[in-house]
Amino acid sequence: MSVQDDLAAVKRRLQDLEHTVEELERRVGAERGAPSTPATGRPESLVTIPDAPYDSGLWVDTDDEGLGARDRHAP
Repeated sequence: MSVQDDLAAVKRRLQDLEHTVEELERRVGAERGAPSTPATGRPESLVTIPDAPYDSGLWVDTDDEGLGARDRHAP
């Protein structure tokens, strides 16, 4: 390829890039006008979990997962 062919190819690709960017800008502008919905379905606000231990009374009548009941032995 000659230098002229290389320059013409670069120019075409630059024009393709400009067209793609313009299309993306139009899409983003249209989406900003629409109500926003989270893509993952999760709420946008974060919940802070405290470092303090939980009240052990919450688990009085529960089994330990994978270990069975507290008063019984595993098979």
